Amino acid sequence: MVNKVRFPFTEVNPELGALSTFPYLPLTLNYQNNSFKVSGLLDTGSSVNVLPYEIGLRLGAVWENQTLSIPLGGNLSRYEARALVVLATVEQFPSVELAFAWTRNRNAPLILGQMNFFLEFDVCFYRGELAFEISPRRT
Repeated sequence: MVNKVRFPFTEVNPELGALSTFPYLPLTLNYQNNSFKVSGLLDTGSSVNVLPYEIGLRLGAVWENQTLSIPLGGNLSRYEARALVVLATVEQFPSVELAFAWTRNRNAPLILGQMNFFLEFDVCFYRGELAFEISPRRT
């Protein structure tokens, strides 16, 4: 099994070039026999993982069944969020449980934050190369 994998930054706006490159990680989310491929923004400044409302619905989650409320900060603070735990798979690494603040905001990005993405994976950023490398903390 590979210990680490390197990913290039993703260019969001070709007109801005390197000014619009961000560390988006491709991963697969699984919940109740539903699977969905997504890209999540690695955000070392975010205290929690954030899951957009539509992605939760596509995974088969039911808003009313999630009873634990999670407060969000910043521009998401006015939106209600509830805890949702899903299995996440990155490359060929073993799947891990990621706890998300599933927000009612339909335009929120999928954010991978300190709790608990960065507890499950080590990440090394290579800004000069516009790349990042990840490896699981547990094997």
